[in-house]
Amino acid sequence: MKNILILGGGFAGVEAAIYLKKQKFNVTLVSDRDYFYIYPTSIWVATRESEFKDVCVDLKELQKAHGFSLIVDSVKSLSAKESTVTLESGKILNNYDYLIVAMGAHKMKPKGAANTLSICGAPEQALLIRDKIDALIEKGSGKICFGFGANPHDTSAVRGGPGFELMFNLHNLLEKKGIRDKYELTFFAPMPEPGKRMGPKALKMMGGFFERLNIKTHFGKKIDRFLKSSIVFEDDSRLESDFTMFIPAGDGHGLLKKSGLPMNDAGFIKTDDFSQVIFEDETMPTNIYAIGDVAALEGYEWRAKQGHIAEVMARNVAHNIYAREHGSNDFKGYNEHLNILCLMDTGDGGAMIYRDEKRAFMIPMPFIGHWLKKGWGLYCRYSKLGKIPRIPGM
Repeated sequence: MKNILILGGGFAGVEAAIYLKKQKFNVTLVSDRDYFYIYPTSIWVATRESEFKDVCVDLKELQKAHGFSLIVDSVKSLSAKESTVTLESGKILNNYDYLIVAMGAHKMKPKGAANTLSICGAPEQALLIRDKIDALIEKGSGKICFGFGANPHDTSAVRGGPGFELMFNLHNLLEKKGIRDKYELTFFAPMPEPGKRMGPKALKMMGGFFERLNIKTHFGKKIDRFLKSSIVFEDDSRLESDFTMFIPAGDGHGLLKKSGLPMNDAGFIKTDDFSQVIFEDETMPTNIYAIGDVAALEGYEWRAKQGHIAEVMARNVAHNIYAREHGSNDFKGYNEHLNILCLMDTGDGGAMIYRDEKRAFMIPMPFIGHWLKKGWGLYCRYSKLGKIPRIPGM
């Protein structure tokens, strides 16, 4: 039975481990955290609607449910040519037949980023954001700014949705407390039309949200730096802020720069449509795959790195490795599945956003949208634990 080593315990890595075990392979998952973090539901940790534990799934529980081996450790280095992975503990892993890199992306580091917090950063940042919000509520007034950045080398590495969601949820929280009028909420981004990739109808509807909820906007100016009490733009104009939540664009994983893996200009691993890493040097190994945010995502200009695309890649790789081992070339690619799919939560409702190469739309879901996303969070947890059936394709 072939041995498969997976690096990364996020959406891509966990999904790959689950589906490769279904194919009866020996699977080892390496994660630098002992839990799987459900990022899309972390917005509620920041507004105290959920506890931190509510958005975590113990990897040991997942290991027990599916039977893969688990190593909780950080990767120190990877050598594609020598087919070795070295962990921070000093352990060297080289007894694998296939390697799947699913380590996620690093973040770009604008000047003064330490003066911000990100809902898409390290999981613990959700707790720090919660504390900042608590302090401003106790203060009784304030200016709070939400925004996200861009990667000039890769348009797929932008992640703005959680920023919109957290801002809408905070608006809703302040409304419930009867103090919304005491706070100035502003959304900022360097591009002229943030959210444009969702499609023209969705973009127009988002503008309606901002106007109706009295949320100010600051678009179309590049960010120069972040200060403790303001955001400075390229023209030296400033946006005052008592607290800034900023989601930097994704960047290539720094640890992989010396790995010998082929990278695009943004530092993401180059693969084919089947997620197999393709080397120009024919002497390099052919048993390496890259999935999720760590991989370069090819395709449409509006493409976006999302959890469900990472899971499509993971399931495809499980299928493709099985096919290889059984002498078949019936491989599955991710490109035909590229779409934007998001249930955007607003705290008191939500909106369904969808886009593919043929259509783009946004459907408002007052009240029910919030509870649908709550239900998805439970589905994510219990389906991964094998306690409820998986919905095909999800």
